[in-house]
Amino acid sequence: MATLLLLVFISLAICTDFCSAAFASSTQLQDAQAAVIVPGYLTGASDFLPLAKTLTKRGIPTVVVPMPVWAWYPCTGGRSMRPILEKLEYTVKHVSSCLTEGREIYVPPYQYSLLDCWHDFWDNPGGVYKVGGSDKVDEFPTDVQPRGSYPPPATPPERRICLIGHSAGGFISRVYLSNRSYGGKVYNGQELVHSLVTLGTPQKDTPGAAFENVKWINQEKLPVRGLAICGCGFPGNSTGWFTKGSYDFCVGAESCGSKLDGDGVTTVESAMALNGDNVEKRIF
Repeated sequence: MATLLLLVFISLAICTDFCSAAFASSTQLQDAQAAVIVPGYLTGASDFLPLAKTLTKRGIPTVVVPMPVWAWYPCTGGRSMRPILEKLEYTVKHVSSCLTEGREIYVPPYQYSLLDCWHDFWDNPGGVYKVGGSDKVDEFPTDVQPRGSYPPPATPPERRICLIGHSAGGFISRVYLSNRSYGGKVYNGQELVHSLVTLGTPQKDTPGAAFENVKWINQEKLPVRGLAICGCGFPGNSTGWFTKGSYDFCVGAESCGSKLDGDGVTTVESAMALNGDNVEKRIF
């Protein structure tokens, strides 16, 4: 039942008319009922293929950012999310460029090896060890470029799409939408995205290096329409040490997690903290 409700909420969000004047894109691209899923922390594309296939069968062509679990390693501990952002940008551009009627969505393979991942792990700035000198996003060195090769599509963008971000994939999607410089690059994904659905994403400012990316993106409102979704029914005081520890992590204080509810990893309070002028919130 919960899975069915989730699919209904996502489908309604994607199929709704998002072309309000407040969120019109300067590119004048039309909006498409198509989506890109951004995997959550320490998950990969394969974990979300069933959701992508289900949405596609419902008439919403959907792909997952093609990334393995190990692509997360350079970003652990609150470090720069640029290694993931490059893959997200690559996917959105390719999907946006093949949405004319009759064309099948296809995201060609990019080049990112284990050696690339290893170099990114050592060089990627930020985090608890302050790689590059600081754990603050605005103080990240701007001359550190993620490894890999992400060639642009042969044709220009044709449509704006929806992003679906699970867990950390939600706030990474928000960084991608921003028109501010992040680690030396402006992604400005709002030009190719008409809406964002977040699934159990921690959205609230919390002390510690692991949440510096969330703090950075919380300096601005969501520039597109948003739908924040979170599960509940997993109290921190009765679901085991992992859930309580996760909730403590979300709120930044020990023992507080035992008093909170959420989906078992992210608290309702944090997941519902998405800020924007056109944001809907659902708890199930």
